Formats: sequence, structure tokens, C-alpha cells
Amino acid sequence: MPRATMALGATISEPLPRSIFKKFVLMLCSLLMSLYVFYCLADRCHTMPGPIIGGSEEEEGGSLVSELGQGQSVKRKRLLQRGQPGIGRSMAPGGSGAGSEPVSTLTLLGEGSKKLPQAIIIGVKKGGTRALLEFLRVHPDIRAVGAEPHFFDRNYEKGFDWYRDLMPRTLDGQITMEKTPSYFVTKEAPARISAMSKDMKLIVVVRDPVTRAISDYTQTLSKRPDIPTFESLTFKNRTTSLIDTSWSAIQIGIYAKHLENWLLYFPIGQILFVSGERMITDPAGELGRVQDFLGLKRIITDKHFYFNQTKGFPCLKKAEGSSKPHCLGKTKGRTHPNIDQEVVQRLREFYRPFNMKFYQMTGLNFGWDN
Repeated sequence: MPRATMALGATISEPLPRSIFKKFVLMLCSLLMSLYVFYCLADRCHTMPGPIIGGSEEEEGGSLVSELGQGQSVKRKRLLQRGQPGIGRSMAPGGSGAGSEPVSTLTLLGEGSKKLPQAIIIGVKKGGTRALLEFLRVHPDIRAVGAEPHFFDRNYEKGFDWYRDLMPRTLDGQITMEKTPSYFVTKEAPARISAMSKDMKLIVVVRDPVTRAISDYTQTLSKRPDIPTFESLTFKNRTTSLIDTSWSAIQIGIYAKHLENWLLYFPIGQILFVSGERMITDPAGELGRVQDFLGLKRIITDKHFYFNQTKGFPCLKKAEGSSKPHCLGKTKGRTHPNIDQEVVQRLREFYRPFNMKFYQMTGLNFGWDN
């Protein structure tokens, strides 16, 4: 009888440890899962696959991407950055005057958020700003809106929330950029940009003002073939050779005058001046200066460019999703009309003192008067 009792007791008590063990395992799994979820929400989990939302941003010159061999992390970044407008907004204002926006799941998972720009290409028109922006977009740590926002000259009343919503989503460590060449000659732009961010990095692409004026005229002529000749627009009075500085094509090239306005709000060290001529002859060299200025590793090098003899300027070897080379569109590299050389010489004389002052202000000699 005692043996039977012991056997029965053993039979009754045997399931107890197994039940406790199962509960312990379940509790442990639950705890580990909770820790893993918390870990991911804290933006420390980089292996967990996040949602990828298809879409493309509006771009004028075509989106470009480099074949830089940076590994799966860079590829994943690029996929995650192609979100639809309005998705993945951040509460971070990105600068004074900006309102807050709700945090989305994508932001919590570290998939990026929209921020106000940390760098802006502010000018100049027909200087090579489109080429610079397209070349910079090759860099994996630069995200830029393709179309010109014209926020600080035409759309300022729409507010910072509107402006930020135009920007692409970025991850930590990436720079948000935009380019609007008319900012450089807009009187209100320096104060408005300074009000948003006093630490803004500004980039100005400059070009021989005479060549720039002719290029400006050529662009207008392509849209309005009935406009007066370049020569007649250049002078208030052809007999006295008095230059008409009210004509925008002439006025934009007085770089020293416009720069004075910017230096009231930003130190010269926060403004980088890129040579439009060297962008053609040595694009990698100029891009190296820009990458240094932005505090980025020099990833864009000679290997990314080839010179297109037909267009007369450098092109990128590869475009996004293609193994074919990519050049700027047909609106770039137009053939200039023949201009009376006496008019060209008079313009050079007009610009010379302004060029000299610009060289002094920037500490750079662009060689336009050699």
C-alpha cells in the first residue's frame, strides 16, 4: 500500500514542474519580445525590415544615383527615402518659425523625416546651379528637392510647414538641400533665410557675367522669339554706350552688389562660391570643394563624369535605374546667338570694377578679366 501511495503521489505531482516550466518559457519569450520592440522603437534596430513605400518626387532634371558600392545599408536608405509627399513627418521644427507635425510610424522606426534645408544653392541664374544640384544628388548623404521651391522670394507667406513639406525625407546624418537661383538677387531673401537658420550653408555658382547675360538672353529668346536684340536691350542709349542696369540679364551679374546684402546677415565663411567655368573643366575638383564645405566625405570623384563633346559640358556616367549615361536636358547647352563684339567689349568694361570688388570680397579670382 505505501508503494501504491508513493506511485500515485508521483503520478499526481509529475505534471506540476512541466506546467511551471511552460509558464516560465512563455513569460521569458514575452519579456524578450517586449525588449525587442522597445529596442526597435528607440531607433536602434537596423536589421528589422521597415515598410517601403513606393513613389517618386517631382524632379526637373531627372533623379540621379551613384554606383558607389557602399553596401546594403546605403541601398536600404535609398529605398526608404522614396516616400510619398506628406508621409513620415517629424515633430522636429528644423529651424525657428516652423510648426510641429505628427510623428508617423516610419519616423519612429527611423525611416526618416522631412526637415527644413541645412544648405541652399542660392544662385546664380544661368551659372550652373542645375548641374551642381544633379551632381550633388549622386552623394548618398545629400537629399534635395528637384523643382525650385521659390519659397524665400515668391511663396514666403505660405509658411515653414508648407516649405518643409516640399522636402524629401532624410535619415540622421543626411543633408536636406534645395536650389533657387533667384534668391541671390532677392533683397528680402537673406533676412528670411537667417530668420529660419543663422547656421545655413549657402552656395553660389558664379560665371563670367558677360557670358551669363548672353546665356540668360538665349533662354528668354527660346521662349519668346520676338524679343528685341541683345544689343538693343543692353543699352539705355546706344550712342552714349550707357548700360541699362535695370535689365535683369545685366543686373544679376553685378555680383558684388548682391553679395553686400547677404553679408549683412551671414559671415563670408558660410557662403561657398563655385566657379561655373571650373564646373565644366574640372567638375570633380569643384564638387570636392562643395563636399568639404558641407562636411561630407569626398565620394563624388572623377570616376563619375565624362565630357560630352556635343553639349560641351560634363555628364554623369550613370542615371538611376539605368547603366546609361545621364546629361542635363535639351534646354541646357543652347547655342548662343552671335553678339556684336563691340557690345561684348563694352559689357566687359562695365563689369570689370564690379568683378574686382567681388574678387576682394570673396578672396577668389575667377579670371573673368584676364
